[in-house]
Amino acid sequence: MNFSDRLAKAIKEKNNPTVLGLDPKLEFIPDSIKKACFKDCDCSFKAAAKSIVEFNIGLMDATYDIIPAVKPQVAYYEMLGPEGISALNQTIQYAKQRGFVVIADGKRNDIGPTAEAYSCAFLGKTSLLDTKRDVFNADALTVNAYLGIDGIKPFLNDCTQEEKGIFILVKTSNPSSGQLQDMKLEDGRRVYEMMADLVNQWGEPLIGDCGYSSVGAVVGATYPEQLKTLRERMPKAWFLVPGYGAQGGGAKDVAAAFDKNGLGAIVNASRSLMCAYKLDFWKDRFTSEDFREAARAEAIRMRDDILSVI
Repeated sequence: MNFSDRLAKAIKEKNNPTVLGLDPKLEFIPDSIKKACFKDCDCSFKAAAKSIVEFNIGLMDATYDIIPAVKPQVAYYEMLGPEGISALNQTIQYAKQRGFVVIADGKRNDIGPTAEAYSCAFLGKTSLLDTKRDVFNADALTVNAYLGIDGIKPFLNDCTQEEKGIFILVKTSNPSSGQLQDMKLEDGRRVYEMMADLVNQWGEPLIGDCGYSSVGAVVGATYPEQLKTLRERMPKAWFLVPGYGAQGGGAKDVAAAFDKNGLGAIVNASRSLMCAYKLDFWKDRFTSEDFREAARAEAIRMRDDILSVI
């Protein structure tokens, strides 16, 4: 089953088009976890990584029956060096054991052999003498297509051969995205519209039985008008929609990403789920030590909020 159909199946089974973003910082993690981990570990990087894994496991245990997918942001693990990379790997493998679809948020991009190496690490297999081995073995990866087809083809190959997926940056949620993405080309298209047309072109051979391609697009919830027009422009692309929750996007902002059957998009929330105990809505009910219960409560609220508008 290709990535697109696996994603559709997971969303339908849980009746929930949301993603748990795992972007951990030490300040998000309860003191009890940090004290135990730093007490047992001499190396601070090792202790930090161990704390993150315990925190992630708690979040996933609390939400695995509600949320269909997780999205670890690779940078938060890389900044802890080798121990952080190990924490990323442990997080991905545990997520897969719990039945999550795993989207690695690495925004990788380069040309030729380097792009191929990135793809091998996250989607494909790495050659070791006479054998090939999985590395992180994520189900999908976010990629930046600024280098054109040279930087995308290796990922497309693994999408085909390994039945994986990619989400290409089209219209991102950050405030300065328009500095480049909104610029007009000679033919009148915006840069993000040109990228959307490339997503259509590259994704056409990878359309699954569900009607959507394994080549998707990252389109932010913070630009709802563009989200609406891009849905029309990319009718066969899954949308990975960041910007819900802590970045200011709400259910009404993401509604246009979905088709009439409630498919076509998956909405990410990171801080608002990881740190649900800090939200005004929950802080009188939960403390940091209740982060699991708070995350579960917020996951249900988020699911119901989005389902109410699609």
